[in-house]
Amino acid sequence: MRRVQKSLKYRRLIPEVRRLVVKIGSRVLVQKTGRPDTRCMRRLVRELARLRRDGYEVVIVTSGAIGAGMEALGMNERPTDVADLQMSAAIGQTRLMSRYEEFFAAAGCRVGQILLTHDDFRHKIRLSNARRTIENLVRHKVIPVINENDVVADEEIKADLALGDNDLLAALVVKLIRADLLVLLTTTDGLRDSTAAGRSRRVRYLESITPRTFALVTACSSQLSKGGMASKLRAAQSVARAGCFCVMANGRAPAVVSRIMRGDDVGTLILAAGL
Repeated sequence: MRRVQKSLKYRRLIPEVRRLVVKIGSRVLVQKTGRPDTRCMRRLVRELARLRRDGYEVVIVTSGAIGAGMEALGMNERPTDVADLQMSAAIGQTRLMSRYEEFFAAAGCRVGQILLTHDDFRHKIRLSNARRTIENLVRHKVIPVINENDVVADEEIKADLALGDNDLLAALVVKLIRADLLVLLTTTDGLRDSTAAGRSRRVRYLESITPRTFALVTACSSQLSKGGMASKLRAAQSVARAGCFCVMANGRAPAVVSRIMRGDDVGTLILAAGL
């Protein structure tokens, strides 16, 4: 009961944030078959559009381009060849973005696409241009939709230490635009810990991320995504050090983003450093 009360106390701070980055994972947007889950995507878009209309500054970091390309190409498994991955991304990116544009337009919002690579964050001029573009979109009440540019990012697309299904990309964007909150949407209800009875329970909040936290993570594999809980913890740790809250939650749960922003006990909250 004490941990529940403490979790709710921390979560009361969330409605006060103004700028949030929402990272939507591949497995949230794409079904196990590789086909895009338009129903789930449309529901999330409606929630995010509502936040935009309520005055929040919303930035999206999305996965799903390769999965959408796999569907178009009739692939049942994620390719291993870099050229095939890039081809899937090239085809899928336009399909993914067209759906975002369609669904957000129906919800009364405009979107703008930004493609980034890890290398852009090492290049001072490109980084400055990216920041200025995102800030200008937000200023004009346009929702930036950011994705890793898999078509050219051959190192990230094949490396074991890649951006991690856009989790670390989202963390870099948070620090770039000084966001107040990072929401990582996946297909689990947050970090889970084992109980004495041999079951698992959701970790309501973390005051900090330690080596023991990473020890809770089990190996994750998916044909549609290259991330996992470990990459989400690294992203959360990074933004927490920069003074930003993070919530990891199930993107397929009803009204998940709205509940997070109300301060409900949803997912796992990682506190900003210094609290």
